[in-house]
Amino acid sequence: MITRLSRSAARRIAIAAQALEVPHQARSSSGQVTAAHIAALMRRIQLVQIDSVNVLCRSHYLPVFARLGPYDRALVHRLSEKPPRRLMEYWAHEASFIRPEHFADLRVWQRRRWVGLPGTAVAGQEAIAAGLIDVLDRSRPMTATALAAVLNHDHAVDRVQWGWNWTPTKRVLEHLFERGVVGSAGRTPQFERRYTLTDRVLPPALRSVPEPDRAGAAERLTEAAVRALGVATARSVADYFRLPVKPTTEALTRLAVEGVVTPVTVDGLDRTYWLHTAARRPRRVAARALLSPFDSLIFHRPRVEELFGFHYRIGIYTPPERRQHGYYVLPFLLGEELVARVDLKADRQGRTLIVQAAFAEPDAPSRTARELADELLLMAHWLGLDDVAVAPRGDLAAALARELHPALARAVSER
Repeated sequence: MITRLSRSAARRIAIAAQALEVPHQARSSSGQVTAAHIAALMRRIQLVQIDSVNVLCRSHYLPVFARLGPYDRALVHRLSEKPPRRLMEYWAHEASFIRPEHFADLRVWQRRRWVGLPGTAVAGQEAIAAGLIDVLDRSRPMTATALAAVLNHDHAVDRVQWGWNWTPTKRVLEHLFERGVVGSAGRTPQFERRYTLTDRVLPPALRSVPEPDRAGAAERLTEAAVRALGVATARSVADYFRLPVKPTTEALTRLAVEGVVTPVTVDGLDRTYWLHTAARRPRRVAARALLSPFDSLIFHRPRVEELFGFHYRIGIYTPPERRQHGYYVLPFLLGEELVARVDLKADRQGRTLIVQAAFAEPDAPSRTARELADELLLMAHWLGLDDVAVAPRGDLAAALARELHPALARAVSER
């Protein structure tokens, strides 16, 4: 039997599946976030997308803050760089921190033609690959630049690919990374990968796992994606780990027979959604979170627009003349709605969190400015900033500035 959900119920299921159903300050009785908290969070949301833009802070820190509140960002490095790793970097939605348990399944589905060696191969690529593997087998983790220097490789940059200035060494390394031969031991402060052999990254129990068949891998990844999403279309489920839609749909059909998922209709939407049968179905959610542009709740833009009525595009990928709301715009989740968006920048020298623009959604509740001000203050403190400044752009800017002035005064007096 096909279950019918209201749009509101579907939103609440999606928010709860993403571990956002309660404000982060309500999550920990001790008030201190530990590595165990982050590992448990990853078991719920499965992955965190990585991005190099640092105008506010690296994006992979933000989803943890949105769900758990202020925490020591070194915990992410400990979990992803120190054995036994609970996180590892690989291609998933995009470059992401994944759970190591998913690595083998993801590897058999990698077909990212733009990564590494699309089109014409690098001259002598087999020799380059062999040399890289030999050096990494005998050395500590190294960057592409360091490896090229050790092997005396050509440092000429290939500028043919849009958006990438990669040397031949880097292109071959990325090819080996996609194939799962080479892994990432972590990143430098300049955000360069530190390459090593993948067997040195994987926990010992996962190093000798036989290569899975593609159908089984698709089914496991599909189940993990639906669990993380709660309720979603086949296309949204496929998008989570960037699987093709057809094998994802086939996997959903098998999972439905097994009773793991069930097809549902959502009021007002003329397409099939899939509900994980273990998904929480709260009657109310009390979320309050600023979402990274790369947050997994908003990965698939059509789903965001259908369930939340929120049209969102990432400003950093939009030409300046076409940006409506700014460059690095974070949606603000309040209750079960996306109620506002703010363009944020960290002025580290001036120790100020700058709100370059603030916009409210048409039906945003009257408390939006107050709740957003409190969240911005918490974020500023977490980032080591002393102040929040609001530029006069956007229909929410004036109200937000009014809320922040007394709040800032209270914050200063309490220190």
